[in-house]
Amino acid sequence: MTVSGELVELSDSLSAPLADFLRHLSSETRHSPRTCNSYQQDLTRFGAWLMTRQVADWADVTSHDMRRYVAWLSRGGLSGRSIARHLSAIRRCYQYLLREKRVRDNPAVDIRAPKSGRRLPKVADVDQLNHLLDAAPDDPLEVRDLSMFELMYSSGLRLSELAGLNLDSVDCRGGEIRVLGKGNKERVLPVGRKALKALSAWMAVRPGLATESEQALFVSQRGGRLSNRSIQSRLSRWGVVKGADQRLNPHMLRHSFASHLLESSGDLRAVQELLGHADISTTQVYTHLDFQHLARVYDQSHPRARRRDERDRDDTWPVHADP
Repeated sequence: MTVSGELVELSDSLSAPLADFLRHLSSETRHSPRTCNSYQQDLTRFGAWLMTRQVADWADVTSHDMRRYVAWLSRGGLSGRSIARHLSAIRRCYQYLLREKRVRDNPAVDIRAPKSGRRLPKVADVDQLNHLLDAAPDDPLEVRDLSMFELMYSSGLRLSELAGLNLDSVDCRGGEIRVLGKGNKERVLPVGRKALKALSAWMAVRPGLATESEQALFVSQRGGRLSNRSIQSRLSRWGVVKGADQRLNPHMLRHSFASHLLESSGDLRAVQELLGHADISTTQVYTHLDFQHLARVYDQSHPRARRRDERDRDDTWPVHADP
């Protein structure tokens, strides 16, 4: 393992307990190989850093060492989210070592990662979305794709909610759709006119792909339920083929639904209900997006807010004139 350009080999007192912990994750707790590999990478990185500090045993690590490690990761450019993941892996490892009586305490238990700036979701422009969704499909698969994307943007569906829809989930006459969200919570959502029209076109060609016994609303070319990954791939393809100037993904359609609805209505509680958020603080991120839009409009439109030309800037402001 390389730390700060220096190749470091873990001591037996670090590598042996780490190997035992990874076996515990794999065999006892049945973690996936991918998860085990992530733990191994993060903990090996920490072990290599300890070796450069002449700390050769997990039992010798102190909370002061942990704070120095967090600072080192931060200086290396890791985000607060990534550092939090590292700390989580270290805490989990120490829980195991405590159980096995190989250490006396968990030095990472009260250590917190630095806060990251809140990442705002990407939102597509209304005109661009209209252009993409008004594009004519060229074959039955594109008829299906357009129906999916119209429905996702019309009702703010999560990717898993869209993939899990069945034939009886949609009430075209009532203009409603029933979805199963996080925590198996069901909610009923309105479906817009354009989405209903696209759904009707899909239902007309669906029998050519699906068997009579298949209950999934959206099916693949082979007739089975369309997977999450396939939906992501088809949306990305649609954007490329139909001329989008940014990469499309299902999250963007859901975020665009929320932002555009909030921008027009200002009703945060309604948007929360439609998105299926248990906590309104999750929905409030869209108020930041709405403010960004308002700030741009203000800056471009208000006669006393327009940015001056660079050559008009007064770099000495504020100036206090002599009396």
